[in-house]
Amino acid sequence: TAGPGADAAVVRVKEAGVSLAISLDGNGRYCSLDPREGAKLAVAECCRNLATVGADPVAATNCLNFGNPEKPEIMAQLIEAIEGIGEACRHFGTPITGGNVSLYNETLGEGIYPTPVLGIVGLLPDMDVPLGIHFRQPGRKLVLLGGLLPGSGDQLGRRFGSSQFDKVVLGRTWGLPPALDMDYEKRVHDAMREIARAGLAESAHDLSDGGLAVAVAESSFGASGIGARLRIESELPAHYVLFHEAPSRILLSLSSDAEAKVLEIVGRFGVTAPVIGETVTGQIAVLVNGEESIRHEIDALKAPWDGALEKLLESR
Repeated sequence: TAGPGADAAVVRVKEAGVSLAISLDGNGRYCSLDPREGAKLAVAECCRNLATVGADPVAATNCLNFGNPEKPEIMAQLIEAIEGIGEACRHFGTPITGGNVSLYNETLGEGIYPTPVLGIVGLLPDMDVPLGIHFRQPGRKLVLLGGLLPGSGDQLGRRFGSSQFDKVVLGRTWGLPPALDMDYEKRVHDAMREIARAGLAESAHDLSDGGLAVAVAESSFGASGIGARLRIESELPAHYVLFHEAPSRILLSLSSDAEAKVLEIVGRFGVTAPVIGETVTGQIAVLVNGEESIRHEIDALKAPWDGALEKLLESR
């Protein structure tokens, strides 16, 4: 087995010469704003997590968690989510093989966020060490497979309202979920699988909750203590660049001799993959348009992340 430390759990089946990869995803925050699009994003993220370890999705299951379906608005959410799951599963080639529902989830008449949770299983050739999320060596180039903000021209501000940044920092959730182009997303998966199976990347981590900044931090929290220095040029505000949750993006660290091969692969699949920085020892530093937005030692960031549960229990 591999994990924690990879976007998907990987289990070797030695007798068959293959491995199984498994991913679970769901985002009630997105689905509360648009159940159909939120459900499609959950399927896409599951398949993207499988792609980071080189797996093809082959079968999906689900758990549909909703409020009281006797209320028309809740039934509408349920129908929209089911149709969104069906559309995305057909697109990514992963049939639904089963599932279950959890309904009537309410407190004092207030329903929970509509939360369809997807579980998708994938297959990949047997690999000695599946690709993990953590940076392993300093001096490696960081490439953002999929691009900085794909689909950024499509109501970017309204789609930022569904982010963890808006929920946690500004205390609100509003607008629309991130925009998903399923054709582009699938090409990112195809490119990532080829990169993973060819052994061209040292690490791979998809961007989801928290966007680029959180993905970089999580990739820096490995045992090696390797962080990142990013240099990004963009016309967008720094908080969009760092915390927007646009899909179809995977952060890769590459050795110098792999860069040309990776760029050839992504060009063949018609996706972008800009170099946005390099790995360094002991810290995370981010410059956006020449201005420093973040500079912290890894240990200072990792401590609250690693001990959040204990602090929560102590507070009670």
